[in-house]
Amino acid sequence: MKSGIIILSELTGDVRERVLEIQRRFDPKLAAGVAPHVTITGSSGMGPISTLTTEEELRRALEPVARETEPMTLRFKRPIRFMQTNVVVLPLDPNGPIRALHERIKTSGLLFEPPRFTFTPHVTLSFFRELTPDDARALLALRVDEPVTIAHISAHRTVDITNSKKLLEVPLGHASARNAPVRETSARNRGVRKGE
Repeated sequence: MKSGIIILSELTGDVRERVLEIQRRFDPKLAAGVAPHVTITGSSGMGPISTLTTEEELRRALEPVARETEPMTLRFKRPIRFMQTNVVVLPLDPNGPIRALHERIKTSGLLFEPPRFTFTPHVTLSFFRELTPDDARALLALRVDEPVTIAHISAHRTVDITNSKKLLEVPLGHASARNAPVRETSARNRGVRKGE
């Protein structure tokens, strides 16, 4: 995955704790270095957004997308190996409101790298650790029944494999996007793995 800007939604509440519990069991390095999140762009459907994109350009593109997109509550499917790799992810149905969000970002005028994979919104459960056959079977057999609510999206510029800089965050929905300011950070944030 090339360097660039990815769009994601960090997990909150019970589902965040459940995912962290799974990550700590099967990939402690991932759990310690990466905030649990749904990857919306960057690794599938569209590649990373160009690193030449300014924060102002991101804001101009993403604020209208956020206003047009109502918050969504979704259910995870069973864990899978991501695109025939050893990375195990918890996928969401790639159709419906999350695809509409993805397509709005894709057609917002931002420049991005070509995608390597078909659109697969997901949460990464295991990335760094080489799973034993028993661990792989156990991880793939797990189910996460807690729903995930996507109410914000954030843009992150990748720094290295485990860290990124959050550039901005916008709430979804007409009312929230009008009334809530865009939250920005300039300090280095807890990492979000590049492209996942």
